[in-house]
Amino acid sequence: MLEVALEEARKGFAEGGVPVGAALFAADGTLLGRGRNRRVQDGDPSAHGETAAFRDAGRQPTYRGTTMVTTLSPCWYCSGLIRQFGIPRLVVGECRTFMGQHEWLARHGVEVVVLDSRECVDLMTAFIAANPALWNEDIGK
Repeated sequence: MLEVALEEARKGFAEGGVPVGAALFAADGTLLGRGRNRRVQDGDPSAHGETAAFRDAGRQPTYRGTTMVTTLSPCWYCSGLIRQFGIPRLVVGECRTFMGQHEWLARHGVEVVVLDSRECVDLMTAFIAANPALWNEDIGK
């Protein structure tokens, strides 16, 4: 499942955007939606990877059993989306470059799996080194 999110992150990086990708999967593993951070490309501060995957999945009658997969620990905004819609499982590619709110989600009943993916770390590290101002803008610093 992480590979789908990584494909999106790589696309975002190639487009000059923040390389965070995400995907939403049904309980049976079916891909419901995928997306990437498009804040730079679209000039939209709300276009985060998780929200893009959520929107791509379209309206669902329930989010029971779904899994959100993201290359980077989700920020407050995306964590709120996960909690608001009751997405019960989160798979995080990495949290070394940004300690988002996955621990908060875990404290509130979301099953969280942190993979510590070397590829996710390397992609974000390269982006942050090349674009520190853009990265600080993205995380609200």
